[in-house]
Formats: sequence, structure tokens, C-alpha cells
Amino acid sequence: MTDVPANRVVITGLGAVSSIGLGASEFLSGLRSGRSAAKPITAFDTEGFDHANGCEIVDFDPTHWIKNLEPETLGRASQFSVTAARMALDDAALAEADLRSGRCLISIGTTDGESRDLDQLVETEVRRGAEHMDPTVTARVPAGRLSAAIAHEFALSRVEAVTLPTACAAGNYAIGYGFDAVRTGEVDYALVGGADALCRKTFTGFYRLGTIAPERCQPFDIDRKGILTGEGAGVLLLETLDSALARGARIHAEVLGYGLNCDAHHPVAPNQDSVAQCMQLALDAAGVGPEDVDFISAHGTGTKANDVTEARAIRQVFGDRTPRTVSIKSMLGHSMGAASALASIGCALALTEGFIPPTINHVETDPECSVDCVPNHAIDAELRVVQNNGLAFGGNNSVVIFGKYEEART
Repeated sequence: MTDVPANRVVITGLGAVSSIGLGASEFLSGLRSGRSAAKPITAFDTEGFDHANGCEIVDFDPTHWIKNLEPETLGRASQFSVTAARMALDDAALAEADLRSGRCLISIGTTDGESRDLDQLVETEVRRGAEHMDPTVTARVPAGRLSAAIAHEFALSRVEAVTLPTACAAGNYAIGYGFDAVRTGEVDYALVGGADALCRKTFTGFYRLGTIAPERCQPFDIDRKGILTGEGAGVLLLETLDSALARGARIHAEVLGYGLNCDAHHPVAPNQDSVAQCMQLALDAAGVGPEDVDFISAHGTGTKANDVTEARAIRQVFGDRTPRTVSIKSMLGHSMGAASALASIGCALALTEGFIPPTINHVETDPECSVDCVPNHAIDAELRVVQNNGLAFGGNNSVVIFGKYEEART
């Protein structure tokens, strides 16, 4: 049997639903300006918490984007995922009819699924009894709807729709899954990314772990105090380079490769060797060396454990030549399953626009981290290769390498 050459995989559509801007253009503006989304949470009752800031999306109208489904039949995370997919399709200038005629994959990562609706149902059951639970809300709960709803919105029939629950690394997992499907020719188009909505369950869990910051998220800062929970969705449209060129599509960036691993070392604490191994797997798969990477979009949660462990793992792989290492969670908080997907969109925009986004709220770098986190202000930079890290509870790690589109890669 003759081996079929692997396709080059490019990003032609970007859809960003974030607390610092809706749509790729507004998201880009937020990244460039170092916009902060931190504010008091309104999504649920925060009485009894000493502090309750988060990064909530407050100006989202699903009816503006969701055309063929009834928005009220979707949970908030599914509304985000469908909206981001619509944005990505529009950004790619790909007609719905052309999407329907092709072989498609929809791959959406998540941490919480529709836990926001579960919060509401459990509260209703506790306060009033199970017979008072809203059947419309109950029907929205299955996490598979985060991907299936996109297929329904675009009336896709030649499609595989999967929801990947690998927590805060799930967006990168979903991108890797789509990359493989397009690269091997199994599908023509892949809508990939992640989505999550702010919910009480996750906020409370992190709060009881002592990892919710009182006011702001300060990754790599010596005075960092933890994360801020956030929400949103990021969806990217992937297709082959040949397909993109044939239809005259704008190419944002190329997906060069990815790495995944799961060490199961500890429920919540990251493992340095495992994180380093995942980065090396990604570099090897992409065919690039550490010296080729121009900056790293870190997982960078702002917790004591994550930032030191991740920084040490980076030095383990990159040695003394450590690239600039930034965390956009300083701006938009930790959007869980959407986090690495939105960061991937940030990487693609950085490659196209020639800049490195900042790590805001920065005062003094922790010597144990010792990275150039591009403090507080974006910088202009000629970029060719960038790395995006996604780390999750249970030792789920995912790293994706992106490259600036070049006619012939060397």
C-alpha cells in the first residue's frame, strides 16, 4: 500500500467569544491593548464569599449569531460554541452550502459542559423539589450538545461531532483531533476549539482550594494570588492548504503539530517532567527545535504551583534560551475548556499581526519563574513559530505549535 502524503493544515477562520471582545477583531483589540475583564461576578449569588471577582461576558446576545436554532434550547456554553463556530465560518468566507457539501468534523473541548444549568437544576431541587425542575433546562444539560448544536445550526449531515472533556487542556486536545483528521484527508473541514460558561460549581471548587485571587490574576508575579474564573468559546476553522489556496481563502496561520500526554500524577498538581515531555512531543511532531520558537503562550493560571512548575518545565526543554512566555489569562481569566482554544486564536493573530500580547497586572517577576512575560504592554515582533500550552487537572497536558504561513516551509 502506498503511503498518502500528509496535507498541510491551515487556519482560515477564527471565532472568539471572550470577556475582552466578541469576534476576532475585538479579541485582537483586547489582546493588543491589555484589556482586563475582571469585575464582580453576576452570574450567580456570591453572598458568603470573601471575594468574588471573575471574567464574565456581559454583552452577549445569542440571537445576533444563532440563526437556525432557538437560543433558549441551548445552554450558555452551547450558545457560545455555536456563536464562535458562526464567527469562524464568516471569518473564513466559507458558505454554509460549501461546508454542508464537504466532509466535516466538529471537535469542542470543555471542562464543565452545561454545569451552569446543572447548578440551577440542583438549586431548584433542593429548594422546591425535583418536580419543579424546568424540562427545557434539563434538556440542555448533555455536554455533547456543545458540538452537536453546531452541526444542527449548519444542517450538517456528513459530520462527526465530538465533545472532549479533558478539562482545561481540552481546547488544544480538540485542535489536535481536528488537525489529524484534516492532515490525513479524513475530512475537508474541521471546526475545533473549546467552550465553557461561568458556573457556581467551578468557582466554588477553586475558591475552596484557596486558588481564587481576590481582585486580579497576576501570572508569574511574585505576589500572585490565584486565578479568576472566566467563560467564553474559541473555534477555529481548519482545512488543507490546497483547499484554502483553491478558494482564495485568507490564511491566518498553519498548524505545525501537537503533543498530548496524561501522567495521572496528582488530581490538581502539575508534574514538571510530564509538562516538559508534552512540549518536546509537540516540537518533535511539528519538526521544529526549541531555538525556533519565538514565544510561548503559557497555561499561566496565576497560581503558585502552576506558574513555577510550568516555568521550570519550559527551562527544562528550552534551556538558557527561554522564549518570551506570556499568559493571556491575566486579561480574560481562566475560561476552562475554552482557555487553550482562545489562546490558540491569540497565537494565530499574533503571527498574522506581528506582535506578542502582554501579561498584564505585572509588578515583579517571581525569581522562581524567571521568564520574560512581556509585562503590561504588547510588543511588536516578527514571529515565525509560536507554542501554546494547555495543562489540566489529572495531568492532562496538550501543546500545539503554530507557524506563520509560508509558501514553502524550511
